[in-house]
Amino acid sequence: VDFLTQYVKTIILTDGSNGRIAVVPEYQGRVMTSSLEGDGGMSFGWLNRELISSGKRLENFNPYGGEDRFWLGPEGGQFSLFHKPGGPFDLGNWFVPDQIDILPYEVVDQSESHLVFHADFNVMNYSGTEFEIAVDRRIKMIPRKEAEELLGIANSGDLDVVGYESENRIKNAGDSAWKKETGLVSIWILGMFSPGDNVTIIVPFYQGGTGSLGPVVNDTYFGKVPQERLHITEGVILFKGDGKYRSKIGLNWKRAKNVMGSYDEDRSVLTVVLYNKPEEEQLYIKSMWEIMDNPYNGDVINSFNDGPATPGAKPLGPFYELESSSPVKELQPGEDLTHVHRTFHIQGNESDLNNVCEKIFGIKLQVVRDVM
Repeated sequence: VDFLTQYVKTIILTDGSNGRIAVVPEYQGRVMTSSLEGDGGMSFGWLNRELISSGKRLENFNPYGGEDRFWLGPEGGQFSLFHKPGGPFDLGNWFVPDQIDILPYEVVDQSESHLVFHADFNVMNYSGTEFEIAVDRRIKMIPRKEAEELLGIANSGDLDVVGYESENRIKNAGDSAWKKETGLVSIWILGMFSPGDNVTIIVPFYQGGTGSLGPVVNDTYFGKVPQERLHITEGVILFKGDGKYRSKIGLNWKRAKNVMGSYDEDRSVLTVVLYNKPEEEQLYIKSMWEIMDNPYNGDVINSFNDGPATPGAKPLGPFYELESSSPVKELQPGEDLTHVHRTFHIQGNESDLNNVCEKIFGIKLQVVRDVM
């Protein structure tokens, strides 16, 4: 926080106890970092200190960091919001729209524990369809008792917990309906965290045959993920979060549960993400960097591990990400779509953390360490 306030307006929210988050309106109402031990506590979010302090604006993407940032999908395909119309699907023609990269969002309501932001803008997809969008984004702290109830870990030992949620709404603010044939838009929330040699992303999934549920995991976003970086055990996917190899995984609606997270062994921290997964199957935008036959059978949750895009290149961070997406809908003018993304950090002794890991993710910490 001391660093951030030198360069951007930073608002601190509290949960009435020791929980804190730092939010920056200039970065689209982004939650930059959090602490569960007050102002002097460990900071959980990854910050791009070099970029923030430089005052520079980069052409393709300004990765300022942050634990909860608001984006829109899709990233790739014929309805991509990140590739200029007619160009190739490569990094040279990949640009994060200013509206979700450098546009400040207006604070319209505020208290010690919540913030509400608003923004109005237009974006155009790869096929030339223009969207007029109104965004309402609400950030609020989650009190300790509510956090324990949401996570199902009441009476789980002497734990420290900090939690918060972002409720994100997009409205069709134009005069024309959004249609499948010309592209739809999803809400996409991404959290950036500090990588480490002993950081493992943990993703529970529904087991069953590929014929009925599809593949367990999509691991081909940036080329096949090497076997030593991705392990599929009984009901749980483990994925390396060291920031040393550019790779990404995703799960479809049938495979994904409403939870994912990570374990940082060196800092003894469990991070948990919950999101409002619909009970009934819906359309999810696909973000592969190619023209697709079916652009609406995409992933619900993703995890990205940063690393050099090419040998010897500088990584974006490095960092790793935990991401969730809303479904897409054909919205008439005035209709809207909402997506909720919650983030928690948990610290405690080894025994208590293991119990929580088993309760939430269905796997022992020792198995995570042994496998990865």
